[in-house]
This record gives sequence, structure tokens and C-alpha cells, in this order.
Amino acid sequence: MTFRRKTVDKPRRDVAAEITSLIIQKLESGVLPWSRPWGLTGAGGRPLRHCGTPYTGINNLYLWAIGDARGYSARTWMTYRQAEELGGQVRRGEHGSHSVYFSSFSKTETDRVTGEEANKNIRFLRSYTVFNVEQIDGLPVYYYPVAAPPEPRVESVHRAAIDGFFDALPATVRHGGDQAFFSPIGDYIQMPHRTMFRSDDHYASTLGHEYVHYSGAQSRLNREFGKKFGDQAYAFEELVASIGQCLICADLGLPGELHDNHASYIDHWLRILKGDSSAIIKAASKAEQAVAWLRDAADEGSQARNMQALAA
Repeated sequence: MTFRRKTVDKPRRDVAAEITSLIIQKLESGVLPWSRPWGLTGAGGRPLRHCGTPYTGINNLYLWAIGDARGYSARTWMTYRQAEELGGQVRRGEHGSHSVYFSSFSKTETDRVTGEEANKNIRFLRSYTVFNVEQIDGLPVYYYPVAAPPEPRVESVHRAAIDGFFDALPATVRHGGDQAFFSPIGDYIQMPHRTMFRSDDHYASTLGHEYVHYSGAQSRLNREFGKKFGDQAYAFEELVASIGQCLICADLGLPGELHDNHASYIDHWLRILKGDSSAIIKAASKAEQAVAWLRDAADEGSQARNMQALAA
């Protein structure tokens, strides 16, 4: 008599839930994982792929959070195979991290009433495993961060980057008072005077936050802002703006300083994330879209100013 071994299907991994769980842990401990890690390390900036290309979307937030949790100062991540191809070897016992992307497939469905067939495109989240270069031995030396104290920030250098980016953007920015906000009705950004901020870096960080809000207006990226403080759409928009603000700061080499009142949003963000494991992925995607829109707008503004200067 032949016995067949009964196979037990392994539960499917919910990558979105795993990522959201880590983000929630960070928020509950008072850490905003999209601002803190790159500001604490000497490496700075966004996480990088093995080829030097910056990660985008949720991979930014997740790898920042992982780097912060494990104390990595290096920005670069790669797969096991990529490490081998570069002459490196992942150390025994090291655990990898997720890098995610969306894939899709077509499915033909038949209408039960009419019998007609139609193709439906279904998107789903996939992941692969990456390792920080600090988990890998034998890579070319330039992959590893140099152990040195961070250099003091020279704001005059940042000032050129700040002005080069923000001055080319199209919004009306008004100065005065002690509040920073974007007015959807008036379609303008209100800022305190620049001299009221501790530094140009702090001013630019706050302005970046409001510019992300500006990008979401109906005539631009058409995000839903919410009607009042505390409702879900309002809190989600603030989450998008907070993430986008820190992406702008990272791209400009600025510290990821946040508004003083951002701590009041953490409870709202936690409720959103605990209710929907895909919410942080959506927010990161919306923030990345906003920053890309602002970059394009800044490029167009710079080109227009250059053309005007040549014509003058």
C-alpha cells in the first residue's frame, strides 16, 4: 500500500502588510521613517540601487525605515546575484529586505448573461529581496560609506539649490503672518517671512510641504484634500505632503525638518494604516507623483526664464 504525503500550502506572504507593520511600529515609537534615517547618517539622500539609481515610492520609505532600525549608514542596496556579479558575498546569517514593484496580467472573463468575452488587466504587488551593502563583504570599496563625521552644512550652498528649484515653480507664494498653508480656494501658498525661520533649510522644508499640497489641486494632480481636520482624506493628504516634503529635502540635500504640528497627525495616520495595509504604498506613490510634477514644473520654469533672458 502506497501512502502519499499530504502537502500543506504555505500561507501567502502579504508584503504590503509587512511593510505597513514596520511603518506603524516606527510611527508608534515617534519616528517618521520618511524623514529621520537619511538625516542621521553621513551618507544622506535616498536609498540607491546597485547601479546608483535612487529608489522611488514605497521602497524609499521602507528601506529608510529598515536602515534606521538596523543602524545602516550606507545608502546602497542590491540583490544576492548582483552582489555576486560585483565580486561580493552576502554574509552568512544576514536577512534581506523587500523591494517591491507592481506587475500585471490579463484575464479573460465571460459575461454570464451575454456570453461576451472581455480582457481585464489585473495589477498586483510583487517583491524581491535586497541587502544593504553593509551586509555584504568583498564589494568594490566605493560602495561602502566612509567612516567620518558629517561635514557642517553650508547654507549658502543650499541656498543656491533652494532658489534654483523653488524660484522656477509657478505658484503664487505670499509672505506674512505666522502660519504656513496652501489655500485651495485662492490657489496660493501662504508662508511666514523667510527671516522668521531658523535657517533657509527650515524655510525650504516648510515650503516644500506646501508645494506638495499645491500640486494636488484639481487643475493639477487632482488629489482629494478632505473637508476638515481629522477626516480620513485630510489626514491622507497630510501624509502625502509629509512624505513629499522629505523627498524634496533629500533631493536638495536638506535636513528633513517637519512642521511642529505634524505630531498631531500621527494618530490619524496610524488609524489609516491599521485600517488599510496598502495605504502607505498609495501615499508614497502619490508623494512621488507630486515631487515628479514639481520637478517638471521647475524645469519648465527654468527654461522659460532662460528664453526670456536670451530675448532681452
